[in-house]
Amino acid sequence: MNARTKRAAWVALVAAPALALAGCSGSDEGAATGDGGEFELTFATSYNEDQPQHTCGAAVIKEQIESADVGISVEIFPSSQLGGDADRIAAVASGDIDLDIQGASALGAVYEPISVLDAAYAFDDADHLATFAASDEGQQVFDEFAAASGVNVLGVWSVGARHFTANAPILEPADLEGMRMRFPGSPQFLLNAQALGAEATEVAYEELYLALQQGTVDGQENPITNIDSSNLQEVQSDLSLSAHALNTNLVIVSEVWNELSSEQQEVVSDAVTQAVDEVTACVEEQEAATIEEWKSGDEWNVHEDVDVAAFQDQAVSWFEENLTGDSLAMFEAIRATAE
Repeated sequence: MNARTKRAAWVALVAAPALALAGCSGSDEGAATGDGGEFELTFATSYNEDQPQHTCGAAVIKEQIESADVGISVEIFPSSQLGGDADRIAAVASGDIDLDIQGASALGAVYEPISVLDAAYAFDDADHLATFAASDEGQQVFDEFAAASGVNVLGVWSVGARHFTANAPILEPADLEGMRMRFPGSPQFLLNAQALGAEATEVAYEELYLALQQGTVDGQENPITNIDSSNLQEVQSDLSLSAHALNTNLVIVSEVWNELSSEQQEVVSDAVTQAVDEVTACVEEQEAATIEEWKSGDEWNVHEDVDVAAFQDQAVSWFEENLTGDSLAMFEAIRATAE
């Protein structure tokens, strides 16, 4: 089963419980009947219109849905126009927002185990993410998230691995000693710092450039697309390709899902499947081109000789010893699906 087939199979698995719910729901006034009709779906994200989550994700979903001509139009509100992550999650749960793209760590505030999708070295690559998402264990996690939140997950993609930057190479865990490394303030990313042996300093993403420029922090970690868009080469010299965590996004849908007809649900599911493929391809192509440009230029010292095995062994062992309950079970299930 190739990665595209895995992703398509997973979307079908996720959609199945919601389809059954729509078919079994009653016809009382105000209840979800699954009878369909004309819908204008509100699609909110935190991403800018030049980021792959929008160009290859949200925009593709809108285009695919509307071109199917099944009575659904989609209006996208990018760049956190409808609020920050926490506000939008609550709005999707209440039905005020229909569709959203959220990071796994943000969704962890609603159901903690789902944040493990962002754990350091949980996944080997984007294909491994697709394998887990298509597995029974992956489906169980998304079902449990839906039970806890009332929100269904329609798709998941990676927007690239996270790498270290600093003003010196970071090639092995010992190189992090004594360095103040910026990590996002979410619980899972702070756990990642501990697992990797880093001293975490919380800095808002919007303040990262200034913090590096002023020396408030010595280094940071982000996907290539974020490093590039933030112009961090102006305040950092060394990029170490540690690929220590995937940045995962999940496409979530409100209770409006149960009001759609089976035909409309199939169109939305197919649109998400297409977007998962396109975001994955867009990110891979963009990352490869950017890294090659940096390797041939003088803006970055690009280090490919990172001892990834040493980082991975340390992180996996730390999580196995320190995670508990459902979070530990999820981490172990993810690692069990690694090829």
